[in-house]
Amino acid sequence: MTRIEPGSTIGIMGGGQLGRMLALAAAQLGYKCHIFCPEENCPAGQVSDKLTIAEYDDETALEKFANAVDVVTYEFENIPATTAKFIADRKTLRPGVKALEITQDRLSEKNFLNDSGVETAPYLAFQTADDLEIAFKEIGRPSVAKTRRFGYDGKGQVMIKSRSDKDKVIGITNETPAILEGFVNFDREISVVVARNASSDVAAFPVGENVHTNHILDTTTVPANIREIVEAKAKVIAAQVANALDYVGVLAVEMFVKDDTGDVIVNEIAPRVHNSGHWTIEGAKTSQFEQHIRAICDLPLGSPEALGKVVMKNLLGEDILDADKYLTDASASYHHYGKSDPRPGRKMGHVTWVEANN
Repeated sequence: MTRIEPGSTIGIMGGGQLGRMLALAAAQLGYKCHIFCPEENCPAGQVSDKLTIAEYDDETALEKFANAVDVVTYEFENIPATTAKFIADRKTLRPGVKALEITQDRLSEKNFLNDSGVETAPYLAFQTADDLEIAFKEIGRPSVAKTRRFGYDGKGQVMIKSRSDKDKVIGITNETPAILEGFVNFDREISVVVARNASSDVAAFPVGENVHTNHILDTTTVPANIREIVEAKAKVIAAQVANALDYVGVLAVEMFVKDDTGDVIVNEIAPRVHNSGHWTIEGAKTSQFEQHIRAICDLPLGSPEALGKVVMKNLLGEDILDADKYLTDASASYHHYGKSDPRPGRKMGHVTWVEANN
């Protein structure tokens, strides 16, 4: 049987804020959560039934963890693939290893998307300065160099607009495997958060329009300011990606809307609940976190319908110190992730405003 009944224990690999919100949603549905994380006092561990503090290559701890839970999921995509395989050999892992392996490598991700009939920016792999010269002649400029692994929130990326920018790339990528992408002239950035359960049912949330500051998500607004045909196409693409991965859980697909045609191309995919889906906690009939729990336990998926116009804003670093501004705002829903060190750029919480439909 694929269904995991309430009362069971869900294992979550990773202890950050996404795991925290997953655990809260799981409790609402009658599940217990067991967190596996290398860090003490992690946000997810603060609200969960059990916490295992161990490194991801600690097979003794992983074995004990797998034996203590009924299904396993992960809250971020940098869990080592070897760890995911170890768990999958012992317990049902949702999403599976395939999604993790593909999305951990930007080249594999781009190849997968193109092979699935999904458009991306043009790209070529490179590692050395000679490789980069060949890629540069093919892709041209402006273009963006990105390390193939461990890049997020703008890390491991450099925009190439001139010869001097290009000369900096090898220093930044440090001759690790990388890709060069053609720059997309886009009108706006959007994302679709989509769920697929073990019975292959699919449900997509309304498209969110994202604004980034210094490469980190600042706000997500729903509904996005796009034409209906663009919204429909974006949702179809997200479902196409989820089905091609044989995915189980919530998946986010980030896209660019071209300014000349209104067409969309995919930037990247995230095999997990996503920052741009936080608006769903107060702003949709079913939150992305509850939807993920429903999906991995093979429960019926909830309605993804938005409850009105919604704006979600990230609270980064010392933004969290302005809590009273949001707590005294009757229209705001304030979330603190339980982190104690408000470093610059660190995601400390978020705020959501919902203007209900009449």
